[in-house]
Amino acid sequence: MGFLDNYEAARARTDRWIATHPTGRIETEIMEFNAEKGYVLVKATGYRNADDLYPAGVDFAYGYQGAYVQNMKRWFVEDTVTSAILRVMQLIMGGAERTVRETMEQIEKLPAKVANTEPDYWNTKFGDVPSFKTREEAEASGIPTVSQAIQEVTAQLGGEMLAEAPQCKHGHRVWREGISAKTGKAWGNYSCVERKPNQCDPVWYVFGSNGKWSQQL
Repeated sequence: MGFLDNYEAARARTDRWIATHPTGRIETEIMEFNAEKGYVLVKATGYRNADDLYPAGVDFAYGYQGAYVQNMKRWFVEDTVTSAILRVMQLIMGGAERTVRETMEQIEKLPAKVANTEPDYWNTKFGDVPSFKTREEAEASGIPTVSQAIQEVTAQLGGEMLAEAPQCKHGHRVWREGISAKTGKAWGNYSCVERKPNQCDPVWYVFGSNGKWSQQL
């Protein structure tokens, strides 16, 4: 079994998404971009159905222009947006590694480089820039490879699987929240979309000290 056998091709993942969620939608947003330093951070939000109020999953992709081969550097933003879309697809559907086969093929072909900073070649003497014959030599020296850098970013920016909104007999409930005028405390609930008197009782939540909502028992 080869190293890349666990990774799904981008086209296969897209086809699987369309087959699994034919009315789904994915929204992308550039969270941070620096043209001078050559990096971009993209957020992708996935919905199982086009009219869902709440997303089924959120994931991120980080793109660094210096890690791309020369003829792909100009497309690093577009490639990162595509990567974010494919990552959130896998997060929601499951069944494969988050990274697609095409990305891992590029990583395998890249030589080991210093991932944190690039040397100032105008003021660097020959021989001062470290070079290694194999990726194993670079890793043994303590210098991270591109693959390690991507794994670190993935660990820090890993996707978040969001809970689906609860349902009642009238369909998916709607989240509502606010501040009580009497107590000054935050309140939140999942409300039935039906009008009174046929409206189901709300499902109440409390805002905890950890900064998260939890269902009131």
